[in-house]
Amino acid sequence: MSFITRRALSTLVPPKVASPSGIGAAKDAARMQRLVSFYEKLPRGPAPETKASGIFGRYRARYFGKNPSAAPIVHVIGALLLFGYAQQYYFHLRHHKNNAH
Repeated sequence: MSFITRRALSTLVPPKVASPSGIGAAKDAARMQRLVSFYEKLPRGPAPETKASGIFGRYRARYFGKNPSAAPIVHVIGALLLFGYAQQYYFHLRHHKNNAH
């Protein structure tokens, strides 16, 4: 079997099934026919777009989808600032509420 024929078959059929010894044998003809019929039934073309669901799915579709933006970086910075202020308040600032030290 020539290199070009082997290369053409390797793109259509998984490598273990399309070995040169397995293709020409009569006992594997039925197996090869089942494989061909399986691949004929597979859908062709691009997969249909799925609708995003849930909070994170919609966020990902909005900011990381077809038109990505840098807004998630701003959101992470804002979340870190809020989280940092909440920690500062809990561990330090709440003690200065009524009296200074």
